Amino acid sequence: MSTATCSVPQASDQQTWMEKINGPYHKQALYLYTAIVLAHWCEHLAQAIQIYVLGWPIPESRGVLGLWFPWMIKSELLHYGYALVMLVAFWILRKGFVGQSYRWWMLAFWIQFWHHIEHALLQGQAIFRHNLFDSPVPVSILQLLIPRVELHLFYNTVVFIPMVIAMFYHMFPLPGEAAHQGCSCAWQPRTAPATAASA
Repeated sequence: MSTATCSVPQASDQQTWMEKINGPYHKQALYLYTAIVLAHWCEHLAQAIQIYVLGWPIPESRGVLGLWFPWMIKSELLHYGYALVMLVAFWILRKGFVGQSYRWWMLAFWIQFWHHIEHALLQGQAIFRHNLFDSPVPVSILQLLIPRVELHLFYNTVVFIPMVIAMFYHMFPLPGEAAHQGCSCAWQPRTAPATAASA
């Protein structure tokens, strides 16, 4: 009885940068991207704890980095920059995903695309010093219905969930999908039920 093994793809000089980052370096790129996303999540969760657990006023609830660098929490450019980095990373890393993982990854991408539009609106108001709807502060579309802190917790959640599902299916691919991956991200590829060999 023979068992199929998953070989680790090697980078070659003939590969483009996109082929390398979606092939032999896909795992490292996903680790880096996940670390950035989790650090951003920690900032939002710290801000939520400051507001809802510690009872701090919203202007003083700046997460962790915002306590040392107060301008960071007020900078629309910083928030827009992060939304853009996320969007670009989703797009660049998409080709490493196949099948079910690809569908979930692209769902996260399209949700992040809208999140990016909302941040672009905020950044535009900061640049032109003219707020939409006569608001005293820059405001996004959904912010008309949901306060900003809660809205961005919501956005980060609805982007993060399909991203995690995509990574689960990428690390534990469905039968038949692992063979189409050009990277070594699969931890333990699921195998299709064995069929009886003909005599």
